[in-house]
Amino acid sequence: MTSSSAASRKALSKIACNRLQKELVEWQVSPPAGFKHKPTDNLQRWVIEVNGAPGTLYANETYQLQVDFPEHYPMEAPQVIFLHPAPLHPHIYSNGHICLDILYDSWSPAMTVSSICISILSMLSSSTVKQRPEDNDRYVKNCRNGRSPKETRWWFHDDKV
Repeated sequence: MTSSSAASRKALSKIACNRLQKELVEWQVSPPAGFKHKPTDNLQRWVIEVNGAPGTLYANETYQLQVDFPEHYPMEAPQVIFLHPAPLHPHIYSNGHICLDILYDSWSPAMTVSSICISILSMLSSSTVKQRPEDNDRYVKNCRNGRSPKETRWWFHDDKV
């Protein structure tokens, strides 16, 4: 569990609940291609199945994203990680943390779970190599005490993959 585990999370605000219920209905009517929401009774944590896009390095592969919504969503970005096993990708650490600017510094309340998923699939699809980030071992070691990826000071310097 990360530092924003279920036990330490604050309940969603009324605004967050309303927004998430609206997004869930929209998702059920028109889910983004390549994704499937795995139903649970917890509006604050979504598990989403990701299918690699055809014609990419991740074609015919399936992964799971865990999306944890903070009390003040959408004013604050959700925490999004890959559940084990995380895909081999230059911007995805073996602990599932994702180095993607929209999840941190470039978050906007106009974004939705669908737009996050599409961005992640685009990131996967544009990769030309299956490998971990160069600093994977050091980063994962520093996260052993349950540090959330939202506590990391990310350096977004590579937009090639």
